[in-house]
Parts: sequence; structure tokens; C-alpha cells
Amino acid sequence: MTILLSDPRVSAIPVHECGEPLVTLDASFGPAAARVRGGLAERLGTARDLLPTGIHLRVVEGHRSVTAQRAIIARYSAEIRAARPGIPAAELRVLTSRFVSPVDVAPHVAGAAIDLTLVDARGEELDLGTAIDATPEQSQERCYFAATDISRVARSHRDLLAAVLGSAGLVNYPTEWWHWSYGDRYWALVTGNSACYGPVGTEASAA
Repeated sequence: MTILLSDPRVSAIPVHECGEPLVTLDASFGPAAARVRGGLAERLGTARDLLPTGIHLRVVEGHRSVTAQRAIIARYSAEIRAARPGIPAAELRVLTSRFVSPVDVAPHVAGAAIDLTLVDARGEELDLGTAIDATPEQSQERCYFAATDISRVARSHRDLLAAVLGSAGLVNYPTEWWHWSYGDRYWALVTGNSACYGPVGTEASAA
């Protein structure tokens, strides 16, 4: 059974904040210059070095502000409400969390997560079955990592992504093949380790 970020077991995980700073990923990870915690950056370097020659990681997003997180929540929850008038608030929270995390446990707000894909030597994105950030509705749930109705090529690319990132200690959020994290509450729940990354920034501490 898929554990979503809205699950009370995630928010129940304590965070022992280590105070590790955000760092900017270099150009080898693409042009986004995403910012992530230092330990996550090191593990991304490990994963990068495990890839076959000619295939590269492209990170499109890392740390996200509370304001940006809330904006995504508002936009997607509005889409769900429009499609399901009268949906109870608790159900809306659960469905929304398939695509965007509640602010208080959000791995991106902690600098603990990246959204990424694979590219070839020319910088062209490889087929991973859906676009990054395709919602469950837009993709008919093919955005789920374990989706079966994707091509064999896309499945092989997802499996490669999982092999290198998993070997480096990251975990995937199962409803988004592109979302991987390290050190946050969700990662801690999945791995049985202690969470060491909490929300980053003054805006986050006030949330």
C-alpha cells in the first residue's frame, strides 16, 4: 500500500535538524542551479557517477519556498474540487498529497528533495513515460513510479533511475517517478532512519 505524505505516520516522525546548509548544484546536473542540502548534493554526485556513459541526471527543482509550496497546493486542490464538487476536506487533503506535499512535511521545503529526469549526451530528455509534474489525472496515473501502462523503454529508464538513486540512499515518492528525497520525514519513515532535515528559511520556520 502506498504511503502518502498526508499520512499521519509521516508527520509523527520527529526531525533532529542537523543545520546542514543549502548548496547550489553545479551545471553537470542541468541549468536549473537547484539548491539542496549538502548531504543530498553529495549523494546525487554518487548517483551521477553510477550512470552509464552518455546518460546524465537533470535536476529541475530542489528547495522550494513555503509560498511556492502553498501555491502549488492551492492550484492542484482547486483542480480536484472542480472535478469532485463537495469533496470532504479530509479526502481532498489525501488526494492533493498524491501530487504535492502538505507544507509541514514537505521534502522540497526542507531542501531534502529533487525533481529530476534523465537526459542523453545531447541534453535531450529520455522517455520516462510522462512529463515531469504530470498530475495523476493528466497522466491517468502513469506518473506513479510502478505504473504498468508505460513503454518498456520508459520502464527501463525508471528502473535505471531507481538503481542509481537508490544505491546513493535516496527514496522515491511512489506517485511521482521524478521525486526523490534524502533526510526528510518521508525518507525517515521509509528507511527507518532519523530525519535530519526540516523546513529551511525564516518563512518555513513561521509556517
